[in-house]
Amino acid sequence: MKKVFTLVAVAGMFTFVACGPSAEEKAAKAKMTADSIAAAETAKAAAAEAKMKAAADSTAKFTADAEAKAKAEEEAKAAEEAKKGKGGKAAVKPKAAEDQKKDNQAKQNSKRG
Repeated sequence: MKKVFTLVAVAGMFTFVACGPSAEEKAAKAKMTADSIAAAETAKAAAAEAKMKAAADSTAKFTADAEAKAKAEEEAKAAEEAKKGKGGKAAVKPKAAEDQKKDNQAKQNSKRG
């Protein structure tokens, strides 16, 4: 009786092992997991890059808007003074974009050094 019980137990264990996933199935599942992790990392990096770009764009837009507003105010003030004729300055001629860039770079370089 003990021999029959042992045979049945061993046969049952082999049945459970045989019904499990094969090596190919295990490898496919591991590959899917690795691919999923890689895709998530790529998406995370892309999101971080987009966030940084959005912040840089926002900063650049704010700076450009501030410069445009300051320029408009300066021109308006010069035009007002010219209209009043108090002997003030004549209307200020707006600088070319390249000259403004050079002036801004010179200011930044003087601040650094």
